[in-house]
Amino acid sequence: MRAPNNLNALRAFEAVSRHLSYSAAAEELNVTPAAVGHLVRGLEDALDVELFHRTTSGATRLFLTDAARSVLPALQSGFDLLSETVEQLKASKSRTAFTVTVPAAFADKWLLRRVDRFQQRHPYHDLRIDTSNRLVDFAADRVDVGIRYGAGTWSGLTSTFLLRDEFFPVCSPSLLRGKQRLKTPADLQHHLLIHDVSMQSSGAFPTWRSWLHKAGCRNVVDCNRGIQINDAAAAYQTAISGNGVALGRTTLVEHDLKEEKLVKPFDVVQTCELAYYLVHKKGSESAAPIVAFKEWLISEAGSRT
Repeated sequence: MRAPNNLNALRAFEAVSRHLSYSAAAEELNVTPAAVGHLVRGLEDALDVELFHRTTSGATRLFLTDAARSVLPALQSGFDLLSETVEQLKASKSRTAFTVTVPAAFADKWLLRRVDRFQQRHPYHDLRIDTSNRLVDFAADRVDVGIRYGAGTWSGLTSTFLLRDEFFPVCSPSLLRGKQRLKTPADLQHHLLIHDVSMQSSGAFPTWRSWLHKAGCRNVVDCNRGIQINDAAAAYQTAISGNGVALGRTTLVEHDLKEEKLVKPFDVVQTCELAYYLVHKKGSESAAPIVAFKEWLISEAGSRT
């Protein structure tokens, strides 16, 4: 014999097991005590297993059998998992997609290495990442949040500080060996200088000229020679290939330094007033996806791992 509805019968059994009362279980399940009793007895018949001992004198009292007691924890865990699944299905109806505009090099070297952590923490917020280097119009391009590099002030946008870089030469480990190996900044005169010109419109952005001046080598090394590349990630890839020395930025080279694809041959570093900021339209700071992304991003920027 099979129970008419095994899921309802299991629900009834689990409720009765906690209350040891048909009446209390019926109140919880919003059915009659008779219906609860019918479901439990039907389950016992279907499984051919006694679940409760029942007293036969006076008021009926229920006691779990050993068989019932042994399976109850697994049954309750199963119902907990079922409830979580139902809640996830409900939440999936309200998935939120939002667009993040990010400089291409920052996305390549920093953000995309970490973005799975955001998705694990916020599975119902779907990121759309735009790696265009142009300054997008948040309203016209339907962008929700962005990461920008600059002084922290942009018209119509609220900005939150994230990261600030130091600048220093980086190169392939191979350039530390051989006849023309790099030992002092003056040795740069024997190597190709790789210029990242993606920020050349900003006078505050460090260049080989400013770094060589700080290192005391501006009259030794010609800062104008070399190759100009309008993309920081491409500049560092050229350096990784052993084809010259690039001026590294902490945020963009930290992973390559850890993996020893790049090395830092000198201790001289240059600071910069520019920094990375999270930006969004004024008045949108309370939007759920923006709050979630901002909190996660600030946490990641603080850990820098």
